[in-house]
Amino acid sequence: MNIQIIPLQTHGDDRGSLVALEDGNNIPFEIKRVYYMFNTKDGVRRGFHAHKHLKQVAIAVRGTCRFLLDNGRERIEVVLDNPAQGLLIESFMWREMYDFSDDCVLMVLADQHYDESDYVRDYEDFLEQSK
Repeated sequence: MNIQIIPLQTHGDDRGSLVALEDGNNIPFEIKRVYYMFNTKDGVRRGFHAHKHLKQVAIAVRGTCRFLLDNGRERIEVVLDNPAQGLLIESFMWREMYDFSDDCVLMVLADQHYDESDYVRDYEDFLEQSK
């Protein structure tokens, strides 16, 4: 499985740092939705789904978390701990997020608006459809 970490150029000086996110530049799709997770309780796992068509880039803008990515044939664990890196999550990729640090803020950019019909929430269905 080919996992792509997108380097995000950091601009800064003695005042601090800035990362700009631009579709078609450092984000490989048109951004239609942005959301973020924070205050995730200790021991909580999130995700447990795949998307039929949706593509996403996940960025730990603060703190750390882990992703388990699964394409139905291979599983890979990825640690997000750098706000200057984005994890590209292609369509039809099962994802689980866990081990959130207390200060973690996980931002996700998506190429589509929310659509419940795009979700595959049952792992066995996912495995069957990924054949």
